[in-house]
Amino acid sequence: MILDTAMPDWKPQRFATRLIPNALAALPDDPYPVALEPILSGDSFAAARAEIAGWPGYAPTPLHDLPGLARALDLGAVWYKDEGDRFGLGSFKALGGAYAVYRWLAEQIGSRTGRTVSSAELLAGKHRDIAGTFTVASATDGNHGRSVAWGASLFGCRCVIYIHATVSEGRKAAIEQYGAEVRRIDGDYDDSVRLCAEESAKNGWQVISDTSYDGYQDIPKLVMHGYGVMVDEALDALERRGVGPATHLFIQAGVGGLAAAVIARLWQRLEDARPYVVVVEPDLADCVYQTALVGRLAKSSGNLDTLMAGLAAGEVSPLAWAVLKPGSNAYMTLPDAAAVHAMQALASGVGGDRKIVGGEAGVGGLAGLLASATDPTLREALGLRGDSRILIFGSEGDTDPALYEKLVGRSGAAIRADDDGSGEETPDKPGAIGTADR
Repeated sequence: MILDTAMPDWKPQRFATRLIPNALAALPDDPYPVALEPILSGDSFAAARAEIAGWPGYAPTPLHDLPGLARALDLGAVWYKDEGDRFGLGSFKALGGAYAVYRWLAEQIGSRTGRTVSSAELLAGKHRDIAGTFTVASATDGNHGRSVAWGASLFGCRCVIYIHATVSEGRKAAIEQYGAEVRRIDGDYDDSVRLCAEESAKNGWQVISDTSYDGYQDIPKLVMHGYGVMVDEALDALERRGVGPATHLFIQAGVGGLAAAVIARLWQRLEDARPYVVVVEPDLADCVYQTALVGRLAKSSGNLDTLMAGLAAGEVSPLAWAVLKPGSNAYMTLPDAAAVHAMQALASGVGGDRKIVGGEAGVGGLAGLLASATDPTLREALGLRGDSRILIFGSEGDTDPALYEKLVGRSGAAIRADDDGSGEETPDKPGAIGTADR
């Protein structure tokens, strides 16, 4: 169905979902586990934020209040952190891959020069003769590879990116614009991960991946610490508005790195006031759900051919699962149609809300909320009430503009031009607050 985005009377739909509670979840008042500090620590999150905030073009992305949607769903508030314009790359991934590239490259150059190398020096072109001798590589569905390629172009090293068969030409071109060599392979995302690792080992390249595996953990940790920037921004925005913390978080998962980073940072900062966490996946790429079913790492049951390409992962990152296992409360899967419906809801501006461009992988958490809040059984199971406050991380915009227009019925550019800007937080004007915050 194509929604008429001029229509004010948005209507919810029902979708086939699967939901299981997490029997391994920590208790609400349990502190952040000491065992997780070596994976995702507060100090490392703070270091990433301090570094990234100094990069050219840095600005906090907006946290939109959606009171119209909250009313339609009989909730207290819905807050949508919009990563669609992060550093102009279109997704939250700009925070992770590029940060890992900088940290790794600075370490390599530092070992040759015997001194600490700042990002400012690399951005200014210093040490380009050394930086240019190094190559970073990654496998991607699109957004992560774009971040790695951007980071390589910023800091002066070479870059090779592997994409799988179903990655669109638009996403391929978006990576190539940063000077990376893009290699398309047959097979799925996990096949591209394995080939990237094999060829990088053979050629002496450094893999920059958000997926951990045996013997490869340090880089994924850096990537996840970069993601923490958006969590701090969201919490700071809520504190400035003087509203209570979210009661629920619906967060999408691919390999789990995004969900793990968000959960860990919320746990560290909010402690026993942290939200109830629902991890949402495509039903065709349900590796976290399957892992939760058996209590150990397991592969997706689907064929990974999901419209939500950025979430098309067959295996969970072990580092991410270490955080998800105690830190999440429930796991949900949804069909692709639920993501399209969420995209259309954002574009329509429900109940007078601002119109937002959310990409198909970026609205997974919102799709989970829409499905849950409109289903009495799910609503009761997840404790959704009229005073519940929901935090959503919209992790991408229209990173594939042609596909976005096909799914929503209007281009992202047209929707942004049609939006009047109401509800967006600025330093001088907080966004409109939801019913629970009045």
